[in-house]
Order: sequence, then structure tokens, then C-alpha cells
Amino acid sequence: MQFLHESLVELITQTATNLPPDVREAMGVAISAETPGTQASQALGIIATNIDMAAADEGPICQDTGMPTFDVHTPVGVNQIEIRKAIRAAVAEATKRGKLRPNSVDSLTGKNSGDNVSDETPVIHFEQWEKDEIEVKLILKGGGCENKNIQYSLPSVLDHLGSAGRNLEGVRKCILHAVWQAQGQGCAPGAVGVCVGGDRAHGYQLAKYQLFRTLDDTNPVPELAKLEAEIMDEANRLGVGAMGFGGKSSLIGCKIIAANRLPASFFVSVAYECWAFRRLGVRLDASTGAITQWLYRDPERPVEKMARSEGFPLTGREVVLRAPLTEAQVRALKVGDVVVVQGEMYTGRDAVHAYLMKNPPPVDLHGAVLYHCGPVVLKRGDTWTIKAAGPTTSSREEPYQADIIKNYGVRAVIGKGGMGAKTLAALKAHGAVYLNGIGGAAQYYARRIDKVLGVNLLEFGIPEAMWHLSVHDFVAIVTMDSHGNSLHADVEKETGERLEELQQA
Repeated sequence: MQFLHESLVELITQTATNLPPDVREAMGVAISAETPGTQASQALGIIATNIDMAAADEGPICQDTGMPTFDVHTPVGVNQIEIRKAIRAAVAEATKRGKLRPNSVDSLTGKNSGDNVSDETPVIHFEQWEKDEIEVKLILKGGGCENKNIQYSLPSVLDHLGSAGRNLEGVRKCILHAVWQAQGQGCAPGAVGVCVGGDRAHGYQLAKYQLFRTLDDTNPVPELAKLEAEIMDEANRLGVGAMGFGGKSSLIGCKIIAANRLPASFFVSVAYECWAFRRLGVRLDASTGAITQWLYRDPERPVEKMARSEGFPLTGREVVLRAPLTEAQVRALKVGDVVVVQGEMYTGRDAVHAYLMKNPPPVDLHGAVLYHCGPVVLKRGDTWTIKAAGPTTSSREEPYQADIIKNYGVRAVIGKGGMGAKTLAALKAHGAVYLNGIGGAAQYYARRIDKVLGVNLLEFGIPEAMWHLSVHDFVAIVTMDSHGNSLHADVEKETGERLEELQQA
């Protein structure tokens, strides 16, 4: 199999950098449906530009390249042990090339393997079939949307929807609740794979496997086809919108499967996927490993551009922020303001926040801009280069953020999906602001980074290190201000009321 290694590397590269046509088409519909000039429309404009940038330069669409999950079918007699070795080697090589972010972390020590290969990573599922080719499908599902997966045990009582019973109406309520609870933290507009029934473990696996279906297919089970269509209509009436900013497009796909269950159990398992829906596949010659066919895409077909204009054209009305920021600058901002960050900022994710709760920062954070980001970074000689750098989900830092703002004088936090009441109170008490970037827009933001000025806490691994960056024209929207206002709380309340209306209907 002399071509197997490069075939697998190419599959990983294309999956990470080039959205399949069905996802592009669905996102095109979402972009066309949105009201021009709204925050959701602005977010979708940046998303479209980012999709084009990633495809053109073969850069990761989103910096969180997730847990690589392979679904492999092999002919009888093919050595699956060798296929597994080849997949692991290809994942390591793609990571080295900057197509994947090193995401494999030891759950006991917190140490990053550095190459995405370790115990149980990547995830590989094998199945034999009677065809004479090897089929390899790959899905890259990031941590932000993976964290918004949810499983229900019916009967249950759901927020805003009341009682959900062991029937398709109860299933419908669960799926709508799953879309609502994701808000902007899962990088809406998203897609959901759903399993009705099964056990807890297999139900989740089957739900995730529904994401291997194309968004434009029709469910062969009439009852489920009807339910999928109903969910698409009702979910897009909720008003969650792109990035949870409110808007017309909350869901680009709903795919449902039913599995037999135990009499005592009725699970509804939902795998939530973000707009950066990275899923591709190949057929391989079983003797050489060469690619004989691409799944989901035609490599001979030119990739059509998504963006209709520059991702976020500046109007001159944006507020320019350059650290160190003063309290007066921050107090002047309000929810809805568009800001452009110039100059310096620092990244800080989960490990950095936990570290700062017990240790002083390695840099002066007074007046600083702190970016919730785990970038893809490559080193050539002594120079670090940022290859992808979109915002991560900020809610994970809720236990820490208020104390870090209070203790170290941080004035602006950039992330996605918003934060909770404790952080909102700290913004008001100490004069700070939360800025929402566009989740998944890793190429768009990477191009706003001029230089890596330094790095601290590299022992945490590349995604979790504290990167000191010089940026220009870094666009974000004020969604939590220093006066106690939160766009995220407002949208959650409004969409909860619409859920109740759907329940009454």
C-alpha cells in the first residue's frame, strides 16, 4: 500500500480545510435568509470569508480541529491493524503540517501528546464489508460543539417546553431544547444528529454517525423524515441565530435515526455540530491505498466562493481599542458596539485560567486584552507562526474569569458564546467588557495577527499556552458591557419565550 499514507494525509487536510458542498449550500441558504446589517448577518459574512480563506490556503477552517473520528470499512482479509497504524501516522503528519491542532491531552496528567496520537486518539471504528475497496470517512468535531451534545431520558420535564413523553412529540421537544440550550456556544447555525432509543453509549455513537449523512438527503423512514422537516422549520423560528446573536438561521441540518431500546429506557441522544461541519470520505484501492473516489465532494469541480463581499467591511464608526485600556474607555462601551482591537493581546484558555487562580501571571495584565483562544501554531527556526486563531467557548472560564478580572486588572475579554452572571457582575464592578468574536473564523482572525511577540506557559501545550500577540483590525462585538447588560442573557430569554410558544402551538 505505497499510497496509503499520503491518501490519508490528503483526506485529513481536505476535511480540515474545505467544507463539503452540501454544507456550503446550507450555509449559503442561511446567509441569504438573514436580515442585512444585523449582528447575525455580520457574523455570517465573516464566516463566509473564513470558509473561502481556508479553502484557498488549505488552512484549518477552525483552530479547534476536534477529536478526529474515522469510520472505516474494509474488505474481508485486509489487515485492520496496519490500517490503524497508517491512520495514526497520517494524523501525526497532518498535525506536524499544521492541518490539525495538537488536541490529545492525557486526562490524568494534562500533558499534551503534541501529535494527536495517544491512548484512544484518534478514534477509529472498523467494520468489514463485501466490497473490494476500503472506505474511510472522517469527521472533525470541535470541543465547543461537542460540549453541547446532550442526552435526554424520557419521560422528562424540559425548560420552557414542559413534559416530554415517550413518543415522537417528546422527541421533538428534546431536539428543540437541544438547539435552544446550545445558543452561541456551539457556533450556530449548527446541525444535529439524533438517535431515538438505544442505550446511553450506543445512542450517542449513532447520533454522531447521523452527521455522516448529507444535509440534503431524505430520511427513508417517513415518520422521521417528517420530524426532521418540522424541526428545521421550528428551530429556525426560535431566533438563536448565528453565534447566538439572534437571527433567522439557527440550524442547517437535522438527521434522526431510531434504534431499539430496553423497555426501561427511552433515551434521546443529540450530537450537536457547529457551522464548521467538517466531514469527508474516500474510497481507496485495497492493494495500493490510492484514492479511487472522493465522497461528499468532486475534486474536479471548482470550489465556489461563499463570500459576497469583504467579511466585515469597516465603516469608520467602530471603536478602536489599543491596550493598555483604561476604565474610562471600557465604561464608554455598550452592548452592540463594534470594536477593532489594535496592538497587543494575550491568549488564555482553560489551563491558563486555572493557573492564574493560584499563581501570579507571567506578564502584566493590567489594562490587557485577554483572548480565549487555543491557536494552531507552527515553529520554523526561532519564529512562531499562527496558522489558525478563532475564539473558543468562554463559558468554560466562568469559574475563574471574575477573579482574574478583579485580581489582575484585565479590561477586555474576547471569546465566543458569552459568560455568566458572576463574570457579568465583575465586568460591572471593576470596569471591564466582554467582546464576542466569530466562532470558527480561524483563518479570518489569523490574518489579523501580525506577529507572535512571545509565549509563556508553553509546558501546557500549544493550544493552552499564553501567547503574546500583535494584532491589527481585530473585529469583535460588545455583547456584555460594564453596565450589567448581556446580549446573551437577552437572547436566551427571548428564545425561551419562543420555545414556550411552540409548546403551546
